[in-house]
Amino acid sequence: AYDLSLGLVGSEMCIRDRRKATRRVSQLYDTVLAPCGLKVSQHSILVHIARAGTPSMTDLARAMVLDRSALAHNLKPLERDGYVSMARDERDGRSRRVALTDAGRAKLSESKRLWKDAQQRFEAAYGAERAAALRHSLADIFSDEFALAFSRG
Repeated sequence: AYDLSLGLVGSEMCIRDRRKATRRVSQLYDTVLAPCGLKVSQHSILVHIARAGTPSMTDLARAMVLDRSALAHNLKPLERDGYVSMARDERDGRSRRVALTDAGRAKLSESKRLWKDAQQRFEAAYGAERAAALRHSLADIFSDEFALAFSRG
């Protein structure tokens, strides 16, 4: 397909549309999460830390498919607000580990209730079957296996 208005071919439109969809869903979820004071990105970081325990910055960035500088930027407000703590790794002094504080665990619990509401709204608007298929497709795309296959051409 070719979009004459923008001069884009199908794959370029796919990237453009994926970015627009990502921004839209983030806006919608941010609105639902607003009462707890977190954005989608911050909620996601807290969830990843809770799952991993005390991950290193490198491991957390890898799990979130982020570069370390983007992760560090996103962690600053969470650390400032007392939701996460950072400490040097006892085994590798060059590395830092991230942990949830008690306030972070409480904030995560509060945000999970709102997140569940956002998920239910998404499924109601998009359809449960389509939402499940989308989650499956997205999991494939952000997998290491997909990245490897893509890099091979």
